[in-house]
This record gives sequence, C-alpha cells and structure tokens, in this order.
Amino acid sequence: MTQKNDSTHDQDTTLTNRQGHPITNNQNLRTVSNRGPATLENYDFLEKISHFDRERVPERVVHARGAGAHGYFETYGVVGNEPISKYTRAKVFQDKGKKTPVFVRFSTVIHGGHSPETLRDPRGFAVKFYTEDGNWDLVGNNLKIFFIRDAMKFPDMIHAFKPDPITNIQNVERFFDFCASSPESFHMVTFVYSPWGIPANYRMMQGSGVNTYKWVNQEGKGVLVKYHWEPLQGIKNLTQKEAEEIQQKNFNHATQDLYDAIEREEFPEWELHVQIMEDGPHPELDFDPLDDTKLWPNDQFPWYPVGKMVLNKNPEDYFAEVEQATFGTGVLVDGLDFSDDKMLQGRTFSYSDTQRHRVGANYLQLPINAPKKRVATNQSGGQMMYKRDLAPGQNPHINYEPSMLNGLKEATQDGEEYTPYVEGNLVRESIDRQSNTKQAGETYRNFEQWERDELLANLIRDLSVCHVEIQNAMIALAEEADEEYGRLLKEGLHKARKESSTSKPLGNIDGDQAPQNAIDKGHNAEPY
Repeated sequence: MTQKNDSTHDQDTTLTNRQGHPITNNQNLRTVSNRGPATLENYDFLEKISHFDRERVPERVVHARGAGAHGYFETYGVVGNEPISKYTRAKVFQDKGKKTPVFVRFSTVIHGGHSPETLRDPRGFAVKFYTEDGNWDLVGNNLKIFFIRDAMKFPDMIHAFKPDPITNIQNVERFFDFCASSPESFHMVTFVYSPWGIPANYRMMQGSGVNTYKWVNQEGKGVLVKYHWEPLQGIKNLTQKEAEEIQQKNFNHATQDLYDAIEREEFPEWELHVQIMEDGPHPELDFDPLDDTKLWPNDQFPWYPVGKMVLNKNPEDYFAEVEQATFGTGVLVDGLDFSDDKMLQGRTFSYSDTQRHRVGANYLQLPINAPKKRVATNQSGGQMMYKRDLAPGQNPHINYEPSMLNGLKEATQDGEEYTPYVEGNLVRESIDRQSNTKQAGETYRNFEQWERDELLANLIRDLSVCHVEIQNAMIALAEEADEEYGRLLKEGLHKARKESSTSKPLGNIDGDQAPQNAIDKGHNAEPY
C-alpha cells in the first residue's frame, strides 16, 4: 500500500532523487565554508553528476540522426478486389477498418546524431506495428533500392561512406572508389545524386521495405511481396543549392517540420502499397526478384493499396522513445515471412545484435519496444532487467520448457506451416542476372529534365576531384546505362576544374573552400 506523504516539503511537484528523497538544495555542493573544498559525502551531487556522465548510450553506427512519432495503421482488408486473406493470414491486415498502434522513426543514414538533415544521404523509414500477435517491424528507407545485394559487403560500404579514419571527414573519392568497384551500386548512386537524395523533409518522402519479403496464407502458401509507403502530403525533394541555403538557417529543419505539423494537428499520412509476385526464381525476368538493387516494374507487378498510416502524437521524451526505439528485420508476426534476399538475411542478425549492444539485453522490456500484449518467456537476468515475463498462474520455479509442473506451453500452430523447397550446393557466389545498369538508365530517362541536370551537376562536381581510374569506371557505367547519361557525364568531367579537395560531404558546392573562407571572413580580435 502506497503511503500518502503530507509533508509540506514533499508535494507532487517536489524535485527528488532516484531514491525518492526530496531535494532541498539543488544549487550548491556541500563544502567546507562557502568557498572551501567539497566533501565526499555529497550524495545528491554524486548521484546527479554520475547519471549525467552516463546519459548517452552508444550512438547507432548508421541511422544515428533520427526523429519519431506515434500513430496508427488502418487496414483496408483487401488487395485490389480480393480479400487480403488470399495472400496473408497476418491479423494486422485483416478486417477492414481495424487500427493498429505504430511508432515510426525517420533518420539519416551515414552521419552522426546531430548532423544536418540537409545532407545528401538515404533516409531511414522504420515502422513498429504493435499488433495483437506481437510486434512487427517494417524497417526500410525512403529510396526503394540499395547500393549492394550481399550483406558480406555492408561493413565495407559503410566504412567507405563514413568519414575517413584519419581525417574524420567524409571523402567523396572514398565513396566513389567503393561504388565504381561495385557496379551494382550504380542505380542507387543515380538516385542519391539526384534531388531524390535530399528529401525536403520526412513528411514528404516515400518509404520502402527495400528488401523482398513473403506473405503466407492460411493454407501455408507463400508469395513474394514488396512494401511501399506513399506520402499523402505529396513528395518534395531539394536541389543541392536549396539544401545548403536551408542548412544555413536550420540544420534540424526536418525534425522541426515533423514535430510542428503534429502539434498543429496536421497529421502526416502515408498509404501502404504492396507488389506481389509468385514465389520462385522467375527466369523470364532479366533480374532476380530477390535482388534489392532492383525495382519490380509496376506495369508487370501493380501496386495495391492495403492500408493507411497516420502519425498523430509526438514523443513525450526523445531519448526514451526515439533514441531507445529499436527495430529489426527479423521481427515478423504469423503470416509474414523472410525471403532468401541476401541483404535481408544479413540484416536480420545485425539489427537485433545491435540493439543488445546499444540498449542492453533487456531492451524489449522498455515501453517503446515492448509489445502491447501479454509476454511470457523463460528468459531472465541481464543488465537492467526489471521484471520477469511470467504468465498468470505460471509456476515461478519453472523457467524451462517442456515441463509437467505448470510451466509455459508451446502455442498451437494457426494455419498450415509454410515449407518452401530449397536445394543446392553451399557456395560463395553472386546471383545470376545481375543487370547492374539497365534500371539506372530507365531511372535516368524517367527523371524530369531539371532532375537530370541536377544529377549530372552533382556527379561532375564530386567525380572531377577523384582519381582518373574512378572517373573512367563511373563513365563506363553511365554509358552502359544510357548513351546520353554517359556522354554528358564524360563531357562534364572533361571540362570540370579539378583543383578542389575530395574532403567534403557528398555533392557539396565548394565545401572544400570553407576552411579558408573562415580565415578570410573571420574578424580579428585582441586577447582578453
């Protein structure tokens, strides 16, 4: 029973420490006289400063800069004119009009936690669905493809895109060195160096699951599926010059835009679309459907709207919710499944491993990460555990399974098990049908003229300072993708000045001149 404290010095708004002790003096250390040395038994100060020293958890290696919001997903219950149960038994999609709580975290990928939100970079788009069957995380980006198709290359890719390990400055030559040596990246480079590489804000950008997943129905039949979020606010992107002008005024503009829109009750909305393909290798296509560097042509695989997401509540505390929110591509509910997409397979280990490192073994007990349903496990212990996941009436002495002494029991399988047939030798080989540049050419031709102009200007500016071997490799990829694309890139590089530095953010206009500009524009001052 909680005791009521009628003390006049301990009211509902009284400052306390974590032990619940009222703080009567939060301004001064206990010292020998008012200017003398501090004493060791400054308990309130020691508790306060030692917690302050530990207020940060390790920053995410990627997706460090983020913003988030709460909301709900409302299912349409259909795929086209057919009930969605034809394709998946996942409860989150059944029953038209059913609403499922969600939390969304938007992010930039490469740069640190307080980096400008105007930098040329993919944006993360991660959605946590708190479904009746437990959590489902749909973890993706704003762009619908990726740089690489095999998870083995992921650490190398991030190392190349991150700041130089000696100078700690992002270097465009390192970026293009990796991309020119990895031809499958050319389609993504075409997007990132176009205006699509700088979304105007988080509300007005698309989202994508990027990887190929599977849906499974009640009979245990599986189909391949791609997820796409379409913003009902419309899509807006920025040129490099426009982004730099915004950055001069506010480098938190996208976080502020999302927060302010929700405060104004202009709740951002996205419609979720899916593309569906029969499971299998599809030899009739010139690409492998599991290749995440490829788009599925929508004239062959139409987009079907299956629901709508609305974000209507800002976080109450950034750290507790946005910073400690954890996602994983392996977090699927019944009716959803993995494909053999090599990047998806690698990500599924990496994400959950990261959360245990950053937040701790019991990260799923935090309110932002915990499912909104009963949890009962035989797991216990670990850093920051604050409860055992006991079922009602469970024998607390039994933390194993199977048991005949009132322990936890396995669930009954709902629907037929999905059992795809797999055969083949264990090998270390790339997939067939790589077609590294065809879709990049199609994307280039689909761009509006101003987008092509911006793409070429950005590429020429950065490639002009790179080693000639890297330039030639990128020109060859562009020529293979589209004759005009390659010709204009080659001509532009031939004319471009080459005396600037490679040490600058991607696409930055004259960023290498900033150090000298600071000296030239700085005002002299006398020491004081």
